[in-house]
Amino acid sequence: MEGYAPPGWPEVVRAPGASEWDRQAVAYLLDCCPADFRDYPVLRRHPMVLAAFARQSVRGQRRAATDGVSTARADLDQRVDQRVIDEALDVWHAELARLARVERAVDLVGRALGGERFTPRLAAAGRVNAAGLDPYASE
Repeated sequence: MEGYAPPGWPEVVRAPGASEWDRQAVAYLLDCCPADFRDYPVLRRHPMVLAAFARQSVRGQRRAATDGVSTARADLDQRVDQRVIDEALDVWHAELARLARVERAVDLVGRALGGERFTPRLAAAGRVNAAGLDPYASE
């Protein structure tokens, strides 16, 4: 039986409960980690361990991107034109936004691998998406 995939669920992973969803989840989590993580059998055998590693890896990437934003001007000043620095900062900001989405997706996948079931629910006032549902509801 296929479950519900909440907002922020990765598009490349079928909803929890669907056929092969857990294999897709493991592949997705491995894609969120450094390539060398694929060499550790424990991460493939224990999806919850992999989810924890993926969560920390993505958090580290976000910290690095935040540092990149903070230091870009000082690092690049006198080395490249101001226009190039502005373009580099645009890349850092885009990466921060992407990583925020990935962090949300990794969290949802880890929670689902741990047995949490997500269900659409009517939302409390102020937390309603376009469909009138609370996007963060879970069972």
